[in-house]
Amino acid sequence: MKKLIIVFVLLLSALSCFSQTEFTTCLFDTSRNRVIPLAVYQPHKVNLKTKVIIFSHGYDGNKNSKSNQTYAYLTRFLSQKGFYVISIQHELADDSLLAMEGNFMETRMPNWERGVANILFTIQEFKKLKPQLNWNDLILIGHSNGGDMTMLFATRYPQLINKAISMDHRRMIMPRTRNPRLYTLRGCDYDADSGVLPTEKEQEQFRMKVVKLDGVTHSNMGENGTEEQHNLINQYIYGFLTRR
Repeated sequence: MKKLIIVFVLLLSALSCFSQTEFTTCLFDTSRNRVIPLAVYQPHKVNLKTKVIIFSHGYDGNKNSKSNQTYAYLTRFLSQKGFYVISIQHELADDSLLAMEGNFMETRMPNWERGVANILFTIQEFKKLKPQLNWNDLILIGHSNGGDMTMLFATRYPQLINKAISMDHRRMIMPRTRNPRLYTLRGCDYDADSGVLPTEKEQEQFRMKVVKLDGVTHSNMGENGTEEQHNLINQYIYGFLTRR
């Protein structure tokens, strides 16, 4: 029996207005008996210099089977800029719900660990499917709970990624490290838990970057934001990606 089953669900035609190809697909992790739905945003030109971004969406209460497609304002933008973007659907209908009480570093850890496993499996299999991409400069981006997953991955597998960016994650402590490079955009309406974000001294010591966006809330970073807010987010994230 094959260890991996890859099911291609839908291939969309090229979208000329974005000069890219978008498609959805599924991976199947037999070791966990788990389907991993993906939305892929492929740039117009792909070569050995094409960097890969793994995107993780925010928590949606297991109610939306297409949560990974609701950040198209960002994933399409990054694809237009030449990045190969893979957006993971972390929530399935029969998953246990995210803990809403207790010490979140403990009660939410199983959810984050499942997300980390999804990310790791996706990386491993796409390296086989797309060996022609630049896997040496891998980038992770995540919003909210997806940002928590992103920072846990950066803690557990720092050697696999070049940069990790969170969009207003609030629970998982950012590892204090220079490698990978870590960045976070902060909304204006919620504070992160104590110790999650680096101090100004730590930012300087570890070359980490914390940017607070005035007038942009936590939910604005998802599909509820305005075009102006989304454009601002896009520019900051692109700036992080192009910074050395």
